[in-house]
This record gives sequence, structure tokens and C-alpha cells, in this order.
Amino acid sequence: MIGNLWTKQQTILYLYPHYKINTLFITLSNASLVGGGKIPKPGEISLAHFGVLFLDELPEFKKDVLEVMRQPLEDGVVTISRVNATLTYPCNCMLIVSMNPCKCGFYGDKTKECTCTPLQIQQYLGKVSGPLLDRIDIHVEVSPVKYKNLESSERPESSKDIKLRVDKARKIQLERYKDCKIFSNSQLQPSHINMFCQLGSEEKKLLKMAFDKLGLSARAHNRILKVARTIADLDGSNDIKSYHLAEAIQYRSLDRKFWK
Repeated sequence: MIGNLWTKQQTILYLYPHYKINTLFITLSNASLVGGGKIPKPGEISLAHFGVLFLDELPEFKKDVLEVMRQPLEDGVVTISRVNATLTYPCNCMLIVSMNPCKCGFYGDKTKECTCTPLQIQQYLGKVSGPLLDRIDIHVEVSPVKYKNLESSERPESSKDIKLRVDKARKIQLERYKDCKIFSNSQLQPSHINMFCQLGSEEKKLLKMAFDKLGLSARAHNRILKVARTIADLDGSNDIKSYHLAEAIQYRSLDRKFWK
């Protein structure tokens, strides 16, 4: 369901700040991720075209491997140049990554003390660069589950109900962009953003305040507007309201909290 809504270049960062996830990692090379080799072949990012590429424990990957994803995520294609030929593979995928904020997993936790030194924390988070974070649309901090929540009899929203809202939002986007040769908010170019993500005076003030206070880049600015447009579609609203924009801005806060 989520994949049907956040298609193509949408990216999400899940940050697990409270517990360690034990995962077996396979050494991944640049060619394995984005493609290449003596006989050029598509990498994992292209094999996930129109699908999901999930990287668990992001800082455990080599930094140079992560950095080669930056341009493919921006362009939606991977170009591999060799002496005899230049090949281009598509890579419009939804990138989802997860990580701890430090080696022990408790940096920033309010209930348990982190055992890592400041240098260890800096080195761990430093494996994920600012430009890569800037290309991730949604940052989500996952809090620990409390026992009373496990015992709660309150029923959460069902997947069936969520699917209905997602399908409705997808229909809204297909109708909106039928003359633009695009299919979803994630494909909006700067010229489209000016047309379909117009803000009122209050919303403009809110975005300007966030832009100045958080030190956002032009890329982050456009991504916030696209996410806000999607939140408004899920809410059935023709206009982007202040609370839609505020929610979208909130999804850009973790890099300022942990990578400040």
C-alpha cells in the first residue's frame, strides 16, 4: 500500500534510537549496488526499479558505497561508462533505510544512558553524509513500545482502511497530472511545484521560518512541498494547509537532531 503511494524517488529514513538490531551484513561493493563490473550489469538499485530497496543498519555499509547512490536517487537512472560503451539503467525505486543513532543504540534515549564516546558517535553518524540525508524525504524516529501499549485493547486503523485512503489519494494524483505526463507527487519537477504546490500567506511564513531555522537546502525545500502535497491528498484537501506543511517539515528534523 505504501509503495503504491510513495513511488519512484521517495525515500524514507527510519531511525531506531533505543535498541540494537543484530543483522548479518554482506560486504557490498559499488558495482553490486549501482551496477558495473567488467561486463556491466545492473546493481541492486536498478533491480529494485519501481520497487523497494531496503538497507538495514545504514552506517554499517561502507561510506563510499552509500555515496554512489546520491546521483542515481536524484536522476532516477544509473549511467555506467566503459571504453567500448556507455550503458544507462533505470533506478526509480523507493529507498528505505534504517539505523541506530550510535553503536550501542541508546544515544538520545531518555531512559537508558548511551555508553559510546562522543568521538564514536560522530564517527558512526559520519558514515551517513549530509548530501545523502538531504535526498531522504521522510525521517522517522521510532520510540520504544511501552508495555501498556502492548496490553491496550484499542484497535488501530486497519490496513484495509489505510488502503482506501491511499487508493483515493492515488486517483487524485492521476487526475491532477493527466496532462503533465507524470503520475505521482514524487515526480514533480520545480516547474510543476510552482503550479501544484501553491501556498497561502500563512503557509509561506511557516515554510520560511522552518527554512531559516533549520538551514534547509533548496532540495529539501522542494521535497517538503511534495510530501506536504501528498499529506494534503491523503486528507482529501485541494490546498496545502499549515498543518499539512508542519507535518512535512517535522519529517525533516532528525538530521538536525543527530547530525547537528
